[in-house]
Amino acid sequence: MKVYERILELFEAEGIDTIFGIPDPNFVHLFHRAEERGWKVVAPHHEESAGMMAEGVSRMTGKAAVCIGTLGPGIANLSGAIMCAKVENSPIIFLGGQRARITEQRVRRGRIQFVQQAGLVENSVKYSASIEYADQTDEIIRESLRKALSGTPGPVYIEYPSHVIEQELDLPPALPPQRYRLVGQTAGADRIAEAAEHIRAARQPILLIGHGVHTARAAESVRQLADLMAAPVIQTSGGTSYIPGLEDRTFPYGFSPSAVEAVVQSDLCLAIGTELGEPVHYGRGRHWLAGEAERKWILVEQDPAAIGVNRPIDVPLVGDLRAVVPQLVEALRDTPRTPSPELAGWIERDAARLADLAESAPSGMSPVHPARLIVEATKAFPADGIMARDGGATTIFGWTYSQAKPHDVMWNQNFGHLGTGLPYAIGASVADGGTRPVMLITGDSSFQFQIAELETAARLNLPLVCVVGVDYAWGLEVGVYKRTFGQGSLETGVHWSTGVRLDKVAEGFGCHGEYVERDEDIAPAIKRAYASGKPGVVHVAVDPKANSEEMPSYDEFRTWYAEGMQ
Repeated sequence: MKVYERILELFEAEGIDTIFGIPDPNFVHLFHRAEERGWKVVAPHHEESAGMMAEGVSRMTGKAAVCIGTLGPGIANLSGAIMCAKVENSPIIFLGGQRARITEQRVRRGRIQFVQQAGLVENSVKYSASIEYADQTDEIIRESLRKALSGTPGPVYIEYPSHVIEQELDLPPALPPQRYRLVGQTAGADRIAEAAEHIRAARQPILLIGHGVHTARAAESVRQLADLMAAPVIQTSGGTSYIPGLEDRTFPYGFSPSAVEAVVQSDLCLAIGTELGEPVHYGRGRHWLAGEAERKWILVEQDPAAIGVNRPIDVPLVGDLRAVVPQLVEALRDTPRTPSPELAGWIERDAARLADLAESAPSGMSPVHPARLIVEATKAFPADGIMARDGGATTIFGWTYSQAKPHDVMWNQNFGHLGTGLPYAIGASVADGGTRPVMLITGDSSFQFQIAELETAARLNLPLVCVVGVDYAWGLEVGVYKRTFGQGSLETGVHWSTGVRLDKVAEGFGCHGEYVERDEDIAPAIKRAYASGKPGVVHVAVDPKANSEEMPSYDEFRTWYAEGMQ
């Protein structure tokens, strides 16, 4: 077989069957053969989108994903997606084309589409290598997967020069993952026993659930653990997917009084799938200060080097959470806890909080108040849907006012990279096979980063509706100007031309478009968009003053983003 065929075979052994990228002459053979082998082959309009779509696939499958960039400008365009994957801990395999090595090593000037790429990306990946000889293919692809999926997951970069890609190999079938890398690492029995004993002895345990639980697709085993612990589930702001069966006792950290009370009263925290970073005050500041001396910490963490970095840990459980959580379930199966009296109260008060927010969000305004946009859009979110989030002010309003409890959420917590929402949504829908409805809730400035991918969504006929709050401004930054310099100050560089109709732009890309400027029209417009059989864009005019000045829970947000955690 050819080198490009072997590359596909090695990825297939890992359960990978989707590839994103723009087919350049370096890659046409690989793209063509991938489609012949039954792969999903998606060519977007920008390589950065391709990388983010691959990340959407990885988050939905719990596996590595593959993205390709052509030499020179293709790799340059990928750079944002590479850095995003690094900070988001996403195991993306980035393949880069390059000129033949003899061409690269010539002493020449003025070469077309050429730059030495590896050095430009090596600080943004866990592993960087080049397939210099055909018989290196297996070892380099396997090492890339080993590095991407071991410890803290992350991206890798593999380059192969054009003279290598079509060389021939004669090799046995590709090995399964367990033959060449550590798979399903469990924690030691002594540590599991110690953790179980602490959980049994605790008066008020909590589960702190992060982004990693959802990208590992470990919801069911975590649900079993939460039931045995009879504990409330505290979401990090990165782990905003709800686990089926735990929706009523899952509270967002810092944004729900029930979450704050549960944290303050806890005497044990079992943290899973989280780095214990700034958004949870490293597990030692703000809401955690009360009870710190008595609280025990158990951390499930794949990377041993992460233990104790952000705070001391009493019982580290080092291993793959997909293997470690079932160990805890088994250890606690015969000694389930009884829910504490406080749990029912927290559940009741959190439900009342959401109902009150739905009632109290300002209504009757035109343009629409952004809080009301979130309430109406999330009330119309399909129960079995996939949600993508993007934007600054729009996301902050969403943290507080969302009425939906989606089981799959795509958004960019750690890196804060705007413009990820549309490609994340497309990648998630591709991974899902286009069977579940997808809703993107975003702001207009963020939406326009990758707006050309509406054509990709239309070409793939994805069940995607984009609800876009439009204030013709960088709303979060307008608020910063006002808080910094006062009302009426110059707001340089944060406003753009009014009158742009994103619903009409969507129609031009072959999608369904709706324009809304009243509260009561939001949900019907969303329903019509889903019913259209096309990807849809609902342009919702939102009040720019409210969007920049009335962001809820902003003081809480600033405690981990701006001032409090240096």
